Amino acid sequence: MHTTVGIIGGGPSGLLLARLLHQAGIDSVVLESRDRAYVERRQRAGILEQATVDALRAAGAGARLDAEGLPHDGIELRHDGRATRIDFPALTGGRRVWVYAQTEVVKDLVALQLAEGGPLHFEAEVTAVEGADTDRPLVRYTHEGREQILTCDYVVGCDGYHGVTRNAVPETGRRTFERTYPYSWLGILAEAPPVYDELIYAHSERGFALASMRSPSVSRLYLQVPNGTDPADWPDERVWDELDARLSLTADPGWRLTRGTVTQKAVLPMRSSVTEPMSHGRVFLAGDAAHIVPPTGAKGLNLAAADVIVLARAFAHHAKTGSTELLDAYSDTCLRRVWRAEHFSYFMTTTLHADPAQSPFDTRLQQSQLDRIAGSPHAAAELAENYTGLPLDS
Repeated sequence: MHTTVGIIGGGPSGLLLARLLHQAGIDSVVLESRDRAYVERRQRAGILEQATVDALRAAGAGARLDAEGLPHDGIELRHDGRATRIDFPALTGGRRVWVYAQTEVVKDLVALQLAEGGPLHFEAEVTAVEGADTDRPLVRYTHEGREQILTCDYVVGCDGYHGVTRNAVPETGRRTFERTYPYSWLGILAEAPPVYDELIYAHSERGFALASMRSPSVSRLYLQVPNGTDPADWPDERVWDELDARLSLTADPGWRLTRGTVTQKAVLPMRSSVTEPMSHGRVFLAGDAAHIVPPTGAKGLNLAAADVIVLARAFAHHAKTGSTELLDAYSDTCLRRVWRAEHFSYFMTTTLHADPAQSPFDTRLQQSQLDRIAGSPHAAAELAENYTGLPLDS
């Protein structure tokens, strides 16, 4: 079998790329190692930037998002028992974000691909990508018990940091920059209405906490915990009590989260990673295959979407003009945005978390930075502009 673009990975970036290529009249095949049920249940990001929402709407995947997604015009920062709201539209010229879970984005894109797009093969495990430097790279994979080969004009790896596509870029030709943070997040999903209609980010000497949501009846909440934490050491009541303590307000000492049944609980490591370049020959890396950010800045899914939007435009330009100019520039174009998002995610993470090794001096620096954001429209605007997402052409 042959296709113009072979896409490895049926997560949101791979599926969005396939949809954008379909709209441009470019054929593709998507290979996903997991089954459909797993892909559509996989819990990941929940915040969509303005540019991501615009792209999903343009791709025909915005109907349910518009009906069920929760538009947010700001976030609340809490520190020293005080609360500061960051008003996104007022500070960014109208931009906002949406709460709409990655699981729902994937469901929408899967449905579109199966109804209108090219082949989407679940349980298709890719074992190798070969010939990146040739004009016809090939993908070896196993599907329905048989080893198969897909030849392509181009291959795009949307298969994550541990996927096989990264290996198609020679180790001598790539460099990876990484940072591992000395703490993790304990995340829970609970059948409980959110206590506030926007996200709450809290800095505390006890550690970071985040109150988020997935719907008007489901809360998504996080606590900073030491690396290596076992979720079993955190019974539900302990989690709720600690969330209340870290999110508390001096002006409202009776403030409490609405408690409910915890349906999921997991520990998420915190790390940053960027691989350069994001392409080699006719193989391109997108999303987690090229970069990882800590979730504090809500950038992971949005960076992946930005990658494939840039790449789809480059493929469409090539199909129309025969020029590889935009394809050749793909890595440099994306890396400028990637490093900006990495820096913002680092800023949010190190400003809001309590490093186990930090001194009282370090804590006061964090408090000073948060005071600056609370008191300066310029500092608040910088946060808002990065959080809602810089324009794709920037």
